[in-house]
Amino acid sequence: MSESQPPAAFITAPPRRVLFMCVHNSARSQIAEGFAHATAPRGADVWSAGTRPGLLHPLAVQVMQEVGIDISAQRSKHLDDVPWREADTVVTLCEAGELECPVVPAAVRRVHWPLPDPSAAPEARQLEAFREAREEIRWRISSLWPRGD
Repeated sequence: MSESQPPAAFITAPPRRVLFMCVHNSARSQIAEGFAHATAPRGADVWSAGTRPGLLHPLAVQVMQEVGIDISAQRSKHLDDVPWREADTVVTLCEAGELECPVVPAAVRRVHWPLPDPSAAPEARQLEAFREAREEIRWRISSLWPRGD
């Protein structure tokens, strides 16, 4: 994967109202929300939430600061705290998220990115795991809103 070449778009129309969901809404979905706010076109609505929200993981904040995106003001939210029923795209970022995702109308695009939980890595490897998750999410977000040449 080249830094200068984002993946090809896999969708016909970019999301206008997107929910990033992970069960605890503490790391992967928070990172995705941060990249989406930085990448999505003006007027797009972006949320992240979970079915069993926890706390925003400090390493998620740290690795996003490393790439110039501040997510420190974000917080873990329950699905009921965001207007998920208005989403045109729901992206799940963990295996359980796909299983716990609410039923959405057929017109809502569902995308599943089952990424490993960086907070589950051994403590000595957690920072590296968060950086790996960040880079994978950055790459995948670029497929949602590709930049034209």
